[in-house]
Formats: sequence, C-alpha cells, structure tokens
Amino acid sequence: MITVQPEINELNSFFENLQIELGGNLISNGKENILEIDRELGKGTIRSIDLGDQISFLEFDLNLNEDVKITLNAQVGNYVNFAYCSKGKFSHSFANSNNKNTIDNFQTGIVSNIQSKTNTLYLYKDMHIQSSIIYVNTENANDYSSNINASLKDLFISNKQEDFIHLGSFNLKIAEYIKQLRAIKQEGIVRSLLIKGLVNVILALEIEQHKEDIANAEYSSCSLTRTELKSINELIDYVDNYPDLDHKLDILTKKIGLSAAKIQEGFKMTKGLTVCEYIRYVRLSKAEELMSTTDLNISEIVYSLGFTSRSYFSKIFKERFSCAPSHYKKKVRLAVSA
Repeated sequence: MITVQPEINELNSFFENLQIELGGNLISNGKENILEIDRELGKGTIRSIDLGDQISFLEFDLNLNEDVKITLNAQVGNYVNFAYCSKGKFSHSFANSNNKNTIDNFQTGIVSNIQSKTNTLYLYKDMHIQSSIIYVNTENANDYSSNINASLKDLFISNKQEDFIHLGSFNLKIAEYIKQLRAIKQEGIVRSLLIKGLVNVILALEIEQHKEDIANAEYSSCSLTRTELKSINELIDYVDNYPDLDHKLDILTKKIGLSAAKIQEGFKMTKGLTVCEYIRYVRLSKAEELMSTTDLNISEIVYSLGFTSRSYFSKIFKERFSCAPSHYKKKVRLAVSA
C-alpha cells in the first residue's frame, strides 16, 4: 500500500504536494486543479474545484495497480464532507482509528471531524474508482449571508461530542448528476455556472438522502440491491446511447434479467419517470438536438429515432416545447443565418 500525506491547508498546495508524492501532470488555473496520473501506480485523474461560498468539490477517477492511503488534514468542528461513490468503492477512517467505514457503489456518506484532526481515505487496486467529496466550510457560518452553511453546522457539527459519520442508502439519482458533471465541455463562466449548479443539486440530494435515511431508519425505502441499481444505471446509459432502438419493457427485462417492476422502480427513483416516459424524453431531446445541428428534415428525424408516427411526434414535441417541430426548425434556421 502506498501512503501519502499531502497538506490540505488549501486546495492548490494540496495538489502540489499530491503531485510530489504520486507523480503525474498537474493542471491548475486557480479555481480548478486536475492531477493526471499515467504511470506504474495506475491511471486516472484527481480533480478539485473551488466553487466559492466556502464549498469545494474533490473527485477521484482512478484505476490503481496498488492500494493507496491518503491522509488529509481536517479542521476540527468546521467542515462537513459529503461523499458519494458512483463506481467501485472506497473507505474512510478518522485519526488513530482502525475502524474503516466503506462507501460502496451508489452509496452516500457524510463525515464531520469533531475530535480528529485528520481523515484517511483508502483507495483500492484492481477496480475502477469514481468517487466525489463535497467540502462545506462552516467556520464563519454565523457571519455568512446565506444560512445554508449555518444549517449544515447545526445538523452535522453542533452539539456532537464525537466524530460523526453517516453511511447513507444507495442513490442512483446522484450518479446521473455526477455523469452530467463529468460531461461538461464548456469553458469560462458557462462552465463555472454549470459546475456550481450541478454540485449544488448533488449536495441537495445528499442532504435529502440523509433525511430519508433518518425517517426510514427502521425499513428501507428502496427494494433494489446495489447490483440491481448498477444494472438499472447501465440500462439508462443504453437508452441514452441508442434512443432509436426498440425499448419495449419485455425486451429490457431480458437484457438485464430484472423484473418489469424492478426496472420501473429504478427509473422512477432515478429519473422520476416511467420507462416509457423516459424513452420518450430522450428521443425528444435527441430530436431537438438534430433539428439544431443537422440538415435532416422532420420525417427523417422522426423515423431515425424510432417514432412510427409523425403526427404523434408532432403532438408530443409541441406538448414539451410549446412549438410545432416545423416551426421550431424554421426558427433554428433563421437564428443560424442571422
């Protein structure tokens, strides 16, 4: 196992020290740091983003050939850390503790240091690890214009005598927003706004998950196992990537070996839509994209996406976008030529 202990007084110096101990190429622009690793240790990236408002985002996307233990300095009684694992698993322990708490695939976790001055993360070899931590600094919560930080301090720090950790339930919805976060290609202020918006949504979902866990402490609100949630996530990716295929429910059940009821539960939990509603949503989104970026006519778009009726397509397109497809395409053309 490789052990690293980079200082974490602030993210820029943390990444500089992390590069010294792990190697790799460091890209930094003040607000965002990316450490790219491609060596005997393994491959992947470690990324941080300073979002302002005393909130920072740290992400690991790694395939390691050795176990890695990273010990991070922690300010006692100041930070609340919201963790999520979207692939693989990782573990956490407080200072001088042999007790490891593992955050598994699709699982949430909340950590606040009440006594311990360090957190240790354990990243494991021979698996693809995608995990994230949102750090919220509540040090000046009483003076901060927003009461969000103060509320988080009340929930997870104040009146606690011991280090706090909550291992939450499995949550597939957060994985979808993590995926959107990784897919952002824009630059400048647009990138900053998109990242901050998505991280805020992820933070809200983690807090909501904690409330649900407390409310449902005696029973599980979701009947799906972690393996089943993983299959649902892969099925959603399949629909996203191939919206034109026949996605009848009986075909999807055979594809992943889950019952129709479990698939419906997974889609409702993740997307808030039934399977049929989500397929229609994806196809309409793709249709709008094709109208904006290609010269295909409406009929070509309709039949390329698996719709069998142009009149039906026109009806549901207008319901969603409040505009007929032909009128929308005309407006797009005018905008491009202007």
